[in-house]
Amino acid sequence: MKNWQKLTLTFMIAIIAIILDFGFKQPTLTRLLVTVTGAILAISMFIEMIKTLRSGRYGVDLLAIIAIASTLIVGQYWASLIIVVMLVGGESLEDYAAHRASRELHKLLENSPTFAHKKVGDSYEDTPIDDIDIDDVLLVKASEVVPIDGVVLEGDSWFDESSLTGESEPVTKAIGDEVLSGSINGETAVLIRASKKASDSQYQKIVQLVKESEATPAQFVRLADRYAVPFTIVTLLIAGAAWLISGDMTRFAEVLVVASPCPLILAAPIAFVGGMSRSSRNGLLVKNGTTIEKLSLAKTVAFDKTGTLTTGILQVKSIAPETATHSEDDLLQIAASLEIGSNHILAKSLVKRAAEKDLALLEVTDLRESTGLGLSGVIQTKTYRIGRANFANAEDAKVNGTAVFISEDEVFIGKILFEDKIRPESQHVIERLKAQDVQHILMLTGDNQKTAELVAGELGITEMHAGLMPSEKIGILKELPETHRPMVMVGDGVNDAPALALSDVGIALGASGSTVASESADVVVLRNDLNLVPESIKISRETMKVAKEAVLIGIFICIALMLIASTGVLPAIIGALLQEVIDTVSILYALKALKDRK
Repeated sequence: MKNWQKLTLTFMIAIIAIILDFGFKQPTLTRLLVTVTGAILAISMFIEMIKTLRSGRYGVDLLAIIAIASTLIVGQYWASLIIVVMLVGGESLEDYAAHRASRELHKLLENSPTFAHKKVGDSYEDTPIDDIDIDDVLLVKASEVVPIDGVVLEGDSWFDESSLTGESEPVTKAIGDEVLSGSINGETAVLIRASKKASDSQYQKIVQLVKESEATPAQFVRLADRYAVPFTIVTLLIAGAAWLISGDMTRFAEVLVVASPCPLILAAPIAFVGGMSRSSRNGLLVKNGTTIEKLSLAKTVAFDKTGTLTTGILQVKSIAPETATHSEDDLLQIAASLEIGSNHILAKSLVKRAAEKDLALLEVTDLRESTGLGLSGVIQTKTYRIGRANFANAEDAKVNGTAVFISEDEVFIGKILFEDKIRPESQHVIERLKAQDVQHILMLTGDNQKTAELVAGELGITEMHAGLMPSEKIGILKELPETHRPMVMVGDGVNDAPALALSDVGIALGASGSTVASESADVVVLRNDLNLVPESIKISRETMKVAKEAVLIGIFICIALMLIASTGVLPAIIGALLQEVIDTVSILYALKALKDRK
């Protein structure tokens, strides 16, 4: 039975009890009805508590069970009924508050596309997105959701990517630009070529991660469990002392009435869901509440280099002609003309640099590709080659880093060097982490020692390990002492997936990273912005602060009311009503975790 159904039934029983007692003057029937109702609830809670104890955790329902039983024993059945209404109402309020807090997560699911307009001949057929293959041509009409990741083939328009990246401004896309599934097309229809299957597209990946985050609510109560044992002991001591000193068991019941553990049961999970929602609104997908707890205590952050601290995109660094007959622009023009049809990452960088310098592409004939070596073609009767050193007769050329070599009629005429630039925000990210008292920052990379040292030195990272295979990254993380944990690993590629899965908290740059990395991680960064790593720690710490404060506020008010009730001046029925106020205060305070702070 759903919580709102149980609440409705409980209210109906309460109304019947009021009519029986005050309308028909049948206190015996009223007491019997309330006793049966209270007993059923107490037994169901006891069964749940036993399940919790068997799982190795302490249940926080013991006080509620004792409170219901003791009030029934001493004849305070109206107080017992209020406790029953309070507990069932608290569960319903938890459902509402959790729904209110997770509203931002559900925004990702509202416009989930299910079909696409696939081009078949000269017409378009509505096709389920799971049946769309890579390279299929799709029509995306104005105001429609992009169904699958793709590349614009025809037309230009602006796209709303706010639900994916958090970017509020529309992004203009033209021919050749990538579009993300889940973004919303603007005012102009465009044709796109599918670049991924539906299951691998950005939007479906996020939808799956949202479902995972919602499927792990049981971990949220861990914070409350830490307070449950001392709170139960204090409560029973106060209640027992009141009974012993007064000799009246009613005092025992009156103390327990105001000691219901609803603040423990409700405040922590609502605060965690609020923190997850706030994270989602800021471009972070946190999979569960335990991740928030670990992130708030992070002592070590380990970074992959390529694609994480750097852009992961090789760009033209320098152009070095070998002969006086060719300038830098000549070499770039020849290289871009040969590479214009290639999908290689270096080809894209060359074509982009030529376009930036407004260099016209030359006509190429007899273009051929030698797999693993490079390209050759004829330009104005001369044969050019571009690719590896041995392919362009440049075996003696020395180079430190990534480069392509160019020959003209079998004569080496120059080389173009590339570099992977450091992200513009990386240095600020390292500084923020240090300001957050993250004690240990290190870089793990498969790149060569010299390149890694340059990046680490520029960013101020004092510990660096280079030339690592994925298994070696795991070995380094495993050797971290307990004093350096919880440990956070940040990466973006398939080779980072094992390390992300092993760490206490794995953070994947999902906006540009691989599906495998995102699935292995506990947190997925939905925007291509490394600043969200320290932001995730900030949000987690603020969420934990709110959760602890909400729990402690409820506990301290409970203890104060217990001390008052132990004197006998607080009737059980009034105490039961005041407990509802305590629950409301704790829940409303926990919802502060939703709010962004400067």
